[in-house]
Amino acid sequence: MTAIRHDWTREEIRALFELPFADLLHRAQTTHRAHFDPNAVQVSTLLSIKTGACPEDCGYCPQSAHHAADVEREALLDVDAVVSAARAARDAGASRFCMGAAWRSPREKDFVRVLDMVRGVKALGMETCVTLGMLYGDQAKRLKAAGLDYYNHNLDTSPEYYEQIITTRRFDDRLDTLGRVREAGLNVCCGGIVGMGESREDRVGLLESLANLPQHPESVPINYLVQVAGTPLAGTAPLDPLEFVRTCAVARILMPASVVRLSAGRDGMDDALQALCFLAGANSIFYGDKLLTTGNPAAERDRALFERLGITAAEPTRRCAAPAAA
Repeated sequence: MTAIRHDWTREEIRALFELPFADLLHRAQTTHRAHFDPNAVQVSTLLSIKTGACPEDCGYCPQSAHHAADVEREALLDVDAVVSAARAARDAGASRFCMGAAWRSPREKDFVRVLDMVRGVKALGMETCVTLGMLYGDQAKRLKAAGLDYYNHNLDTSPEYYEQIITTRRFDDRLDTLGRVREAGLNVCCGGIVGMGESREDRVGLLESLANLPQHPESVPINYLVQVAGTPLAGTAPLDPLEFVRTCAVARILMPASVVRLSAGRDGMDDALQALCFLAGANSIFYGDKLLTTGNPAAERDRALFERLGITAAEPTRRCAAPAAA
């Protein structure tokens, strides 16, 4: 059983990226099998519960009020509509329902409604996840009391490249919110986006930041940039798909007991590329034809791919806990 480490150096992570492709995938798959059933993939559904007009200037995001993407502003959804969407997702095979709101941080009157959404979805027997921006005061604890299982708050990229992508909040602001989430006893969903024009060294830096957190995120989404017209990153040179697979593989090795989610960008991936990502240790996907505002593979396509690969849509069962590194 591979030890869980929190002291990875950039030199070590860089060396993993530089391994021959077959050697890297072998190591990632070996690590994956030591901690998870290799043929089980967790399925989540993501719903935008409040869309557009976000005050943040994230260069990848079509929901930013700073950009000219063709996204219509939508007010916070009613609780009944969200619970109904969650019920449909559960009946289609999703085990976790994720709710995303385009906020810098939630206002109290909206936050109260989100708490009701969490309670309603939890009552369906599903795991619950929200992403609401930065949290302050006792908000994380109130989410926990309402039955929230996971809070998503991505680091996005390396500390060094961060200001090239976002200027309206600091990298440390994200770490502060993660700390509040952990203090409340919530599971953390935290990853990043690749293909934003960053260097491999920035991918190394992102994974170093994640892997050296005091406790690894339980869920690590790896997003492949979806380029949306009207955003600053539209027209960015696309990332080599095999580099994306390498990123998934290195994430698996560094955070062996975390669920690694093959997240945004799957709509542009063929089945062979997705299969390589599963071989590299990815064991979670978003299910359904839409993420927050961008496309996602049809559920029928995912079911057909799972059948071809012998994959079961199920919550990955972690094997016995790995010993901590000395």
